[in-house]
Parts: sequence; structure tokens; C-alpha cells
Amino acid sequence: MRTYQICTNCVMDTSDTRIVFDDNGVCDHCNDFNNNIKPNWHTDGRGKAELTSIIEKIKKEGKGKDFDCILGLSGGVDSSYMLHIAVKEFGLRPLVFHVDGGWNSELAVHNIQMLVDKLGLDLYTEVINWEEMRDFQLAFFKSGVPHIDIPQDHAFVATLYNFAYKYNIKYILNGGNISTECVRNPMEYLYYGTDMTQIKDIISQFSTVEMKTYPFSSIFRHKFFLRYIKGLKVIRSLNYMPYIKADALKLLESEYGWKPYPQKHFESRFTKFYEGFWLPERFGFDTRRVQYSSLILTGQMSREVALELLTKKAYNPETIEDEFNYIATKIRITPEELRGYFTMPKKFYWDYKNQEKVFNLGAKVLKFIGAEKSIKR
Repeated sequence: MRTYQICTNCVMDTSDTRIVFDDNGVCDHCNDFNNNIKPNWHTDGRGKAELTSIIEKIKKEGKGKDFDCILGLSGGVDSSYMLHIAVKEFGLRPLVFHVDGGWNSELAVHNIQMLVDKLGLDLYTEVINWEEMRDFQLAFFKSGVPHIDIPQDHAFVATLYNFAYKYNIKYILNGGNISTECVRNPMEYLYYGTDMTQIKDIISQFSTVEMKTYPFSSIFRHKFFLRYIKGLKVIRSLNYMPYIKADALKLLESEYGWKPYPQKHFESRFTKFYEGFWLPERFGFDTRRVQYSSLILTGQMSREVALELLTKKAYNPETIEDEFNYIATKIRITPEELRGYFTMPKKFYWDYKNQEKVFNLGAKVLKFIGAEKSIKR
């Protein structure tokens, strides 16, 4: 068994089983950021000029239309701040789109409503068929893999792309950013959410409901067909400007009455349970290591603060029993059955059919042509 080691620069450690350290004890996540990401990340005048050009193009192509772009709003910090600057600073007219997968927290509903109301926007909500979502979610529990949040994540991505395509909206504003996400979750725990070969394999083995309406979208459809054939473009505006999470939080709270979550991605009750409890307790991986390490690398958190925060559980031990019962009741199984999935033998993406080699090849091609920056997974 591998000897425990933690990076001397960030807080990534050997819970990421594929992590590599150099002679100074610095991990490959840090070295990848410093060597490949940071030199190509421009948040100064150059970035501003590039973004200004993009915004002008969006406005020009959107003239005469009801909307000039589409923005998926989860209620999280990144998408919420992205909506604020899109309207207030850029003067864009986004179609604000939300996908309700059945797991919204009351806090997320509040934050979303406060934003759209104060900005004077309409909110378009797509509700996923709960019978299909419930069964899909249960199939992933039965599979034994760590990436059980895929049914929810895939629905968000697929529905957004499908909606943009249906209404001929060429620009998707995405809150994804380097500033808070420059370190990626290890693939063994959070595998590709659009590997349709794996999704179909798990559904075929464990699902009991026919997926008649659930929105599926393969990586080929939205990475190649929609982008390069249909001209759909994804704009990550936060990568072109200084983006400090603490400052964004203050602005959202003061201007919109927006309320913060205990942790990134906790706008979903399922993700809160999954990342806060299931993943660290069943598989030994705490996603806060990735989140804090990203903030360390971009100068928004000290390593000492991150280490202190990691000494505490990501979930509340006093309420986790209630959360456990809530998840079980929601997907209509007993708490005992859910505990059975928690203690069953662990499996990973490689235990099922997958397209990992195809994904890796595609990533290399996109990196080679400059379509995407390299971020280690």
C-alpha cells in the first residue's frame, strides 16, 4: 500500500491514487497549473480586450432576437455571479435557464429567484421526469461506482445544449472558471459525465424504468457536432477577468440578498450528501481538497487555513442521519437498503464499459488545436 503523502504546496494528497510528486514534494496538479495553465491564463488588459471582442460579437449576432445568449443557472456562486456581470456589466440579454432534477435545496430556489427578480428576467425551468431520474439515480447506487452524481449532472448539461440547439442560440455562458477550479477532481472518483457507453451499460444492468424523456447527449454531440458543425460556442467569461470568490460572494449578498452554501456544489441536496458524506466516507476522497487547492494556487486561500478546515467533517454528524433518511425516502428505498449500497464492494468506471481512450484522444486533439487548455485529471 502506498505511503501517505500530501503536497507541500497545496492540500492534494495520496487519496488521489494517481497523484505524482516531484523531488520537492510538489504534486503534479500544482506543476500542471504553473507550467500549462497559468502562462495561458490572461485576466489583465489582454483578457479584457478578448472578452470585449466576444461580447460585441454576441450582441451583433443577437440583434433582432429575444435573446443573444443562454445561461444555465444552478444557484451556485459561479453561475450567479456570471449572470450578474452578463446583465449588469456586459449588457447582454441571456435566456436564463434552470434544470430541476428534483434535488434543489430551498436555499438554491431562494437564490435563483432573488437573482432573476432583481434583474427583471424571466426564468425558464426544465423539470426532469422524476420517475426516470429516481431510477437512474438508483441504478448508479446499485453499480457501486463513486460517480453517482452523473444522473443529475448529465441532465443539466444535456438539457442546456438541447435547449440552445432547439432555439438556435449560438452562445452559452458558462460559469466554469480557472480561478476556483484549476485543480480537477481525480477521474477515478468523478468520471466523465457524458460517456454514453458507460451510462448505457449501467442502465442496462441496473435500471428498471425505460428512459423515454430523460435528456441524453453524447460527448460527440456537444463537443463536436454542436460546436464545430452548428457553431454553438461556450464562453467562460470569468476566465478573462480577475475573479475572486470572496468578492463575488459579498456582491451577491449585498445586491441580491443571495445566501451562501456551506460548500461548493451544495445547492443540490443530493450533491451535498454525495460530496459531503458518501464520497469521503465510502471512497476516502474529500472534494474539498480539490476546491481548496484551486484557491491556494490562485492566491485566494492559505494552505494553513485549508488544512485547518480539513480537520472538520464536510457533513454535520448531528444531522447526517436525517440526510441519509431523506435520500432513501426520496428515491423510495429503505435506509437499510441505502446502507447496503454504502457497504457493498467498491467499483470504479473501469469495471464497466467505457470510452476513456476516446475521451483521452479527443482531449489531446482539442489541446493540440488550442481549443482547450490542459488541466490534469
